[in-house]
Amino acid sequence: MNAHCERVIGTIRREALDHLLIMNEAHTWHVLAAYERHYNEHRPHRARNQLPLGAAQQPITVHDLEVHRLLRTRILGGAINEYCYAA
Repeated sequence: MNAHCERVIGTIRREALDHLLIMNEAHTWHVLAAYERHYNEHRPHRARNQLPLGAAQQPITVHDLEVHRLLRTRILGGAINEYCYAA
């Protein structure tokens, strides 16, 4: 169990906390909540064959960029970016 905890803590540090200056405890909880939403709802996982949660609704390949616009959502002030195709 220790190895799993260390891996999760390392992932949080590398992907979120190392890129931000944390000001106080409330800011820490805000950052961790935002990262938790990103991790559980958008980030690809090995258990899902490296696909994000909503991958079934997204087109696989895009040949015409004028038809499918790519939208970027900035998480944690741009430290993390989420991308999806516009309808």
